Amino acid sequence: MIFTGKRVLVVEDEFLVALGLEDNLRSLGCTVVGPVASLSAAMAAAAHEKVDAAILDVNLVGEAVYPAASILADRGIPFIFCSGYTGSVRMPAEFADAPRVAKPYTSRVIAEALSDLLSGGAAGETVLRGPANATNGM
Repeated sequence: MIFTGKRVLVVEDEFLVALGLEDNLRSLGCTVVGPVASLSAAMAAAAHEKVDAAILDVNLVGEAVYPAASILADRGIPFIFCSGYTGSVRMPAEFADAPRVAKPYTSRVIAEALSDLLSGGAAGETVLRGPANATNGM
């Protein structure tokens, strides 16, 4: 899939992880919006930014990203939850089927997950990818 021109919101509170993800997405041709590191910034971006997709870390400095995910869902913007807690934390019922990528992940895993998401292939599917599929605590 060609990602050129696709705007992807990155919500990640770990600076080095955000920097690596931003670099990965740009190498795929994406325009990165963010990264944003707090729930309030994530909610503002989710409500107002023009984006094609989002990658959301579940835990933002101790706050769950779910309110921002709800805003994206209401706007019809697809997103991927990306976290070291993905395999061990129960997701709210409204997000039980949302695609997920477990940390640590590779560039290839992010590219595949984003391709699935933007092509509609991951809609309604739970996707646990990466070497931390089980219960990695980050």
